[in-house]
Amino acid sequence: MFKRNPRSYLRIIAEFFYPRGGWYRAAQYVIHRLRRLPDPAHRISRGIAAGIFASFTPFFGLHFLTAAILSWIMRGNVLASLLATFIGNPITFPLIAELSVNLGNAMLGLPSDVHLPEIAAQFAGATTDLWANLRAGFTEDVADWSRLSQFVDRVFYPYLVGCLVPGIVAGTAGYVLANPLIHAYQRRRIKKLKERYEKRLSARPDKAGDSVENR
Repeated sequence: MFKRNPRSYLRIIAEFFYPRGGWYRAAQYVIHRLRRLPDPAHRISRGIAAGIFASFTPFFGLHFLTAAILSWIMRGNVLASLLATFIGNPITFPLIAELSVNLGNAMLGLPSDVHLPEIAAQFAGATTDLWANLRAGFTEDVADWSRLSQFVDRVFYPYLVGCLVPGIVAGTAGYVLANPLIHAYQRRRIKKLKERYEKRLSARPDKAGDSVENR
């Protein structure tokens, strides 16, 4: 009666690209969780900056780990950094990837002619070859690292270099915007809790007096 049907792989993939309730609702949930984290505003904001920067790196599949490590180094809130990786999603990744790769090529003095279809194909091919080469260590197959080498030179290294500037800019902007907003929200929340507590406290003597009179 209370069992929940497990999600199919197709549904998991579909919700990765379009979460239930839409991206707006998902963003609202992340913002709500960030505001209510039990930590000072500056630590939460540092975590947000770390998470945003991690989303600009080419370490796909490791953004949570990257964000957590950066947040720990920066003495930020680790949970905030994990939530802030939401900035990297199927809508923003294509823009981040093409910007970072071509900016990296420009910074390295290489031709800036790598576009999104090639970037996606290079990542897919590198992942396939990596697993094939790992399996080759336990079989009679011969490991071939040529495509992985091409991926590193053509995409990964320029991506890693090019992500630094937009990642730092976006992370800094996230900190600058989040810190005063979270600080103001926390002060307002503390004020409301204090008013609620004082209201309950002031009502107690009246109740005590009423009980005495009724006796």
